[in-house]
Amino acid sequence: MSAALPPRGRALICGSVAYDTIMLFGDRFANHILPDKIHMLNVSFLVPQLRREYGGCAGNIAYNLQLLGDAGVPMATVGRDFAPYKEWLTRAGVPTEHLRVIDGELTAQAFITTDLDDNQITAFHPGAMQHSHANRVSEARDITLGIVAPDGREGMIEHAAQFAAAGIPFIFDPGQGLPMFGAEELQRFLAQARWVTVNDYEWQLLQQKSRWGVSDIMQHVEALIVTRGASGSVIHTRGEEIRIPTATARAVVDPTGCGDAYRAGLIHGLLHGLDWRRTGHIASLMGALKIESRGTQNHRFTPTEFAERLAAAFP
Repeated sequence: MSAALPPRGRALICGSVAYDTIMLFGDRFANHILPDKIHMLNVSFLVPQLRREYGGCAGNIAYNLQLLGDAGVPMATVGRDFAPYKEWLTRAGVPTEHLRVIDGELTAQAFITTDLDDNQITAFHPGAMQHSHANRVSEARDITLGIVAPDGREGMIEHAAQFAAAGIPFIFDPGQGLPMFGAEELQRFLAQARWVTVNDYEWQLLQQKSRWGVSDIMQHVEALIVTRGASGSVIHTRGEEIRIPTATARAVVDPTGCGDAYRAGLIHGLLHGLDWRRTGHIASLMGALKIESRGTQNHRFTPTEFAERLAAAFP
């Protein structure tokens, strides 16, 4: 890890804070979904294992940054049922001063079903997240960089514009929010951002919806990071294409939240001024450490343990 270098300020994490209801299906979706009947889909999955976890992109990224010793400040709107989650974040050392309670709403809720191949089907109730535009980037102080992660539609648009207007570099992480935006809106996001990160499926969708490919996007951003699950990730910069292998996990337990852990690694590298290859290695290890635990905020490690795992994974 980069403990020898002090972080260059704080990161503002604009995104969702949500409760995750996670269900494990002990079979494969492909065995129960008929390809020629998807136009009339009506399936039911027995899920003997169910648990409720603390999640949402902003909460997850901030939790992982705290593990890395960085100051990640989540900015989100939450509901009247937020108290248990706030207590959890406070115990974990995550700042909560920019989590705004919307009394008339419930905190966002994700219902995630995972099969034996780690495929996921997710239903999401946005709740208080729909009011994310009530928060303003200018309300946070001493911010070095930011990230616009999946959130309410208007909140994502306004927070990106506010980062740009304030001259604060930010990562555009559209994630599950991609379907909400058209070509012009996505092109505006990409022109405002300094970095963009997507998974491999989102990358295909982003190109299709924005009508921009790698060369178009790289005219605006300094790096495009595409994660590819077990195949690692690729970091496109203006000078090179850097392939980052996966770090070996001791056990593959639960993929939920691995992308957010990876993004925390990216932010860590940016805060500490690391090169992209080192940053990618840290991000990759963060994903591996997360996948070893159930839930999105139950993994833990000490700086020494992280440094040892990093040296072993990327000698």
